[in-house]
Amino acid sequence: MTAYSTAPFSPAEIAAEGIRPEEYDDIVQRLGRHPNRAELGMFGVMWSEHCCYKNSRPLLKQFPTEGPRVLVGPGENAGVIDAGDGLRVAFKIESHNHPSAVEPFQGAATGVGGILRDIFTMGARPIAVLNSLRFGDLTDSRTRRLCQGVVSGIAHYGNCFGVPTVGGEVYFDAAYNGNPLVNAMAIGILETDEIVKSGAAGIGNPVVYVGSTTGRDGMGGASFASAELTDESEADRPAVQVGNPFLEKSLVEACLEAFKTGAIIAAQDMGAAGLTCSTAEMAAKGGVGIELDLDLIPVRETGMVPYEYLLSESQERMLFVVAKGREAEVIEIFERWGLHAVVAGTVIPDAIVRILFKGDTAAEIPALALAENTPIYHRDLLSEPPEYAQKAWAWSEASLPPCTATGLTRPDAGSTPWTEVLHQLLGQPTIASKAWVYHQYDHQVQNNTVQYPGHGDAAVIRLRPLEGVPGYQPGAVTRGLAATVDCNARHVYLSPYEGARAAVAEAARNLSCVGALPLAVTDNLNFGSPEKPIGYWQLAEACRGLAEACHEFGTPVTGGNVSLYNETVDSQGNPQPIYPTPVVGMVGLIDDLNHTCGQGWQQDGDLIYLLGVPVEQTLTAAVDGKPLVTLGGSEYLAAIHGAIVGHPPAIDIELEKRVQAACRHGIAQGWVRSAHDCAEGGLAVALAESAIGGQRGGLIHLTLEANQTDQRWDRLLFGEGGARIVVSIRPEHQTVWEAYLGDRLTDTWQRLGTVQGDSLTLTSQDGHTLLSDTVSALGHIWSTALEQRLAANVEAIL
Repeated sequence: MTAYSTAPFSPAEIAAEGIRPEEYDDIVQRLGRHPNRAELGMFGVMWSEHCCYKNSRPLLKQFPTEGPRVLVGPGENAGVIDAGDGLRVAFKIESHNHPSAVEPFQGAATGVGGILRDIFTMGARPIAVLNSLRFGDLTDSRTRRLCQGVVSGIAHYGNCFGVPTVGGEVYFDAAYNGNPLVNAMAIGILETDEIVKSGAAGIGNPVVYVGSTTGRDGMGGASFASAELTDESEADRPAVQVGNPFLEKSLVEACLEAFKTGAIIAAQDMGAAGLTCSTAEMAAKGGVGIELDLDLIPVRETGMVPYEYLLSESQERMLFVVAKGREAEVIEIFERWGLHAVVAGTVIPDAIVRILFKGDTAAEIPALALAENTPIYHRDLLSEPPEYAQKAWAWSEASLPPCTATGLTRPDAGSTPWTEVLHQLLGQPTIASKAWVYHQYDHQVQNNTVQYPGHGDAAVIRLRPLEGVPGYQPGAVTRGLAATVDCNARHVYLSPYEGARAAVAEAARNLSCVGALPLAVTDNLNFGSPEKPIGYWQLAEACRGLAEACHEFGTPVTGGNVSLYNETVDSQGNPQPIYPTPVVGMVGLIDDLNHTCGQGWQQDGDLIYLLGVPVEQTLTAAVDGKPLVTLGGSEYLAAIHGAIVGHPPAIDIELEKRVQAACRHGIAQGWVRSAHDCAEGGLAVALAESAIGGQRGGLIHLTLEANQTDQRWDRLLFGEGGARIVVSIRPEHQTVWEAYLGDRLTDTWQRLGTVQGDSLTLTSQDGHTLLSDTVSALGHIWSTALEQRLAANVEAIL
């Protein structure tokens, strides 16, 4: 064994690896000596928040992870659920935030590549990708550059690989200035008889390195992702990997072919922390050890030292444990696909990771010390909500300018008609059409996309039966999978608990709007520093909300990602955390693809209904004393009044479940022709989007109770929340539909009006026209707003 130094590393050297002084002392105690340079780097990446979740793991234990359809839960490369008829679906979401902040194109591209590998490592063929993106204020030139670069990177990797990008969400807010969020979700269908897992097994079995070569790109990426971004982060560009989607396309084909031979005992993607993570996690999960010889690793650069081999995050690489004696069979498959495949190590009985280099032992660490028995921090939770939240909750609608049926009254500027307010909201980048984004993505490759981006509240893809699986029947495909990613981070910022519950509810609602039964969740927890009391309060409260909502909706969490330390420094040198953003990725099942729908109105004469809190209950509907529909935290309040205040809408889970079940049933019966939930911008925006989506107008009558004539019209039109879905049906189904609603929803539904003409008009019961405009005019504002803002002085991307 190589002689180890008896001298400790300096505080600066320890800090450079992201290791705390007390953690270094723990390392020395565990090893019985000081680590060498390579070992220190291995501990640095494996004990980073990105890899070991040392601040979040105690909170994640709240999540429900089991259910009748769950085949694989958290802990593997991806979760797997049973979709019926022998079909098994793998899916997961992960972040690539920090890399995208310093190198947007490659950061986003390799984020897509990494999540695709997580899927096919399980033995599944990727069939779809979604993404959840957050950018800062578009008046800032750097934000525009980041947005263009990220979208281009996602398009490049997905399009070249040949997987459709079928849906997602994009938000814009100054809270993300300098620290964009890039969350990528992938879905795949299992092609192997057995699910491929990652635990190494079989003493003496060879460990095979496959895929691309190893270089110095991506050095220390896991540690980089676990620290705040600063002005010096641009110097960390080497921590951003460079991807090759064409090579990964060959890799997926070679992997699936190799898996089907039965020769692969275990497989692990080399993502964050590269060789260090893959060897340590495979050994720890299998309760064995791995000995790896770096001299056998294919490289693309000369003169690399063990530290560089072990911390490189070069892309498109995998590590296999292969049944002894079948190495040549596996190697031949990869060489036929033009990929490297070499025996680089062995499974050993001692539960250690032993790294060899030039005939010496370069590192030797207990596997559990790297991958399982890592530091965990149980932090104190604030005894009461922080001051910023309490101050926000003290806000009242009474502080807003008065409003009437004709508009918002401003003493300094007269009256602002509600039509003008709707125009402003439709032009907000968060609400406006994202066609500029998704038109860069190939969403039709593989020919399984049923619901195109922008056409419905969730993506819908065909579930093709696979030959050789039980229940296989050739012919027409009738079943489908729906998927969505959701989170209103402004709501989470104002109330992490309620906002997180709302994210789960909205994800389930969006699936229900296309007729899908929600099945399971993967989540991406994007937060600031957990070491700060407010940051930890936000994280803990959001996890509590997610856990409770997933329990109540029966959607277990099969895995996900935690991305903390999403903070930048403002112009005054003060830390600026992002809004807490727990993105919920959810999948659901559609039994019959002939019964699904989009959000656009279909035909003149169709009847329009509001499921959930009716208009006349807008002021009074509440749960536990908290309003279900409110202006608090709304897009209206932020865009029109420049205020991020108030308590966001509370969530009535039972009402949500009844409303969503009614929507799904109506779609399955063929009654419901369109469905769209009320989200950002409230009822008026939902109606406008339904009109724009179908290129048809509508006449809407908003009926109030007699004593509500002086209510706030802005809350009625633009208030958010309330478990509300706008649907349209054929007139011939009116009787049976209303009878069903009366039985299932009692008084929590309302007929609003009729699809007709080429204008959208909303009137009050006393004959006032609240707002009115042509669908073409509304559509022009909505469809061009984002592109116009991005086109303003856009800097070069590359």
